Amino acid sequence: MSQHTGWGPPTGPPPGPPGGPYGWGGGWAPPPPPKPGVIPLGPLGVAEVLGGAFATLGRHWKQFLGIALAAYAAALVLFGGVLLLAYLATREDIDRLVDGSPRDFGGPDAYVPLLATFIGVYLFGMLVLLLANAVVCASCPAVLQDAVLGRPVTIGTVWRRARSRLGAVLGSLLLVWLIAAVPMLLMLVALVTSMVSLFALAVGESSGMGWLLVLSALGVLATAPVAVWLWVRFSFAPAVAVFEGRGALDSMARSAQLVRGDWWRVLGISLLGSLIAWMASYAIQMPFSFVQRFAGDGFGEGAPSAEAAVAIVVTSLAFGVIAQIVAQVFTAAFPQLVVALLYVDQRIRRENLAATLAAAAAATAPRQERPLGT
Repeated sequence: MSQHTGWGPPTGPPPGPPGGPYGWGGGWAPPPPPKPGVIPLGPLGVAEVLGGAFATLGRHWKQFLGIALAAYAAALVLFGGVLLLAYLATREDIDRLVDGSPRDFGGPDAYVPLLATFIGVYLFGMLVLLLANAVVCASCPAVLQDAVLGRPVTIGTVWRRARSRLGAVLGSLLLVWLIAAVPMLLMLVALVTSMVSLFALAVGESSGMGWLLVLSALGVLATAPVAVWLWVRFSFAPAVAVFEGRGALDSMARSAQLVRGDWWRVLGISLLGSLIAWMASYAIQMPFSFVQRFAGDGFGEGAPSAEAAVAIVVTSLAFGVIAQIVAQVFTAAFPQLVVALLYVDQRIRRENLAATLAAAAAATAPRQERPLGT
């Protein structure tokens, strides 16, 4: 029997099928697994995984909203500052390109500073967004540590847990992102090449970059499947980093171990969680879009007063920001909760984690402010 406690890795093999009148070998069906929190403490089906993710968001939406607001607001400020600096550095080139004739802008070599700046700002934005997503990724298993056991959790507790493991989570996400960056960069090169070629054709010139477009497209076709395979293989790494307190590389190796043999199942349920998040995000934004539309209709009924115009614009912007924030929190948190619950499911199936969790949930001793894996 396993002798481990908490969320840490097991020290022995999982126990075999139970015997006796309620075991698999008897004539009676086994009793249903206990459900102290958002999921039953047994092997999870698709419904239990998705239902557990919805239940966690419903019970702990304040924690997710508070942490996500802080993370994405900081990312927006950083990206906005860099975008402003980039505009100030290339303002003359942008004005000349927008206001002047395309022929006055010069040949393809004149586009290089703008393209370099655009790619630099894009990469910085991706890194800032990755950092914000790392905070959200770390907060999901930090909440599940108590949600699975049916215990309350405060935003301060979630933040302390997420902050202590942020480096490992960010490291694992960055490594996975670098794996996926190859086809992403090739797609970006193909997009920029297409734009330059179209612009050159508009001024009656040939950019001579058609070969680059073809090579980029072939590179995407060659690298995208490998990137998807590796992304699924290492998808448990953030959850491992928080639940088990491992480093980035160790978390990725542990994720590969848990995903092995169930790659297609993990991919299918993860994609289903992402699709549900996208659909829910669209549904969340629809009511706010109607409010924005009704607010905008006020301009069609004659010229409103200055005060009314300001009120309409502020109302429209406020509802738009609220819709974007709520939708972003859902789309960022829900898929990560699904993946974290798949991690719990894999450990229940392979390492008898359910017995340990049931004992922890039934314990009456006061909970200490430390990761359950220690």
